[in-house]
Amino acid sequence: MSLNLAHRVYKALNPDPQDREELLTVLRDAHTANLLNAEVLSIIEGALQVSEMQVRDVMIPRSQVVEIRSHEPIADFMPRVIESSHSRFPVLNDSDDVVGVLLAKDLLPLLVTEKGVSDFALKEVARPARFVPESKRLDTLLREFRDQRFHMALVVDEFGEFAGLVTIEDVLEQIVGDIEDEHDTDDDDAVRDLGDGVYMVKAGLEIEDFNEAMGTDFADDEFDTIGGIVVHAFGHVPKCDETVTVAGLRFEVTNADKRRVHLFKVARVESTHA
Repeated sequence: MSLNLAHRVYKALNPDPQDREELLTVLRDAHTANLLNAEVLSIIEGALQVSEMQVRDVMIPRSQVVEIRSHEPIADFMPRVIESSHSRFPVLNDSDDVVGVLLAKDLLPLLVTEKGVSDFALKEVARPARFVPESKRLDTLLREFRDQRFHMALVVDEFGEFAGLVTIEDVLEQIVGDIEDEHDTDDDDAVRDLGDGVYMVKAGLEIEDFNEAMGTDFADDEFDTIGGIVVHAFGHVPKCDETVTVAGLRFEVTNADKRRVHLFKVARVESTHA
């Protein structure tokens, strides 16, 4: 049999993938056959999924954005800058229009010069903001991040209103998973008391630590994290603002994307029984 005929017979018996799902099946079969390790498979799946996702799927909603008002004295907003540990902050005027972005490093000269904070003018140091629509595809945004060398964009909705922000890290995490840095909270900070019996909890918190913090007794024989238990209760990967009650606790999703949940707001549910 000639090589050309053999190739045609092989192609007939082993056709190329015709769509994304068939391609993923081939890749998962390769993983099963130990031709791809789990990490590589996950990265490939993430890269394929990014091409189907939009900015709205991963952006940080405005309700969670640390903003600065253009008229604020530095003494008023500096505590928020320090507490957040972020490096970039949208600057808005009293009409809620974005006038620029403040880089935390631009505040450093105030600490080493004689000019002092009294002469500080926010409008003089705020840098131009980059805007992207909620509907922009993530693969397109990632290419713009790379080619135009910027790291954060402000997101606007269909009416042109400021709706949130997105960073290059938000996009890359869809491909490679969570990227921890020196400012990410560890498990000691994974349960934050918001007052009035409400807590902000990281979905990746281990069940044992969640039980210790919340006084619960969730089993960890099936799931390792509280996020695993809650997503199982939903029966699907929930979107932001979806809620579910598990063992007397009401979990509200406050940060999530198509692949995973990041944060819950947790509160105890009052019993309605006498």
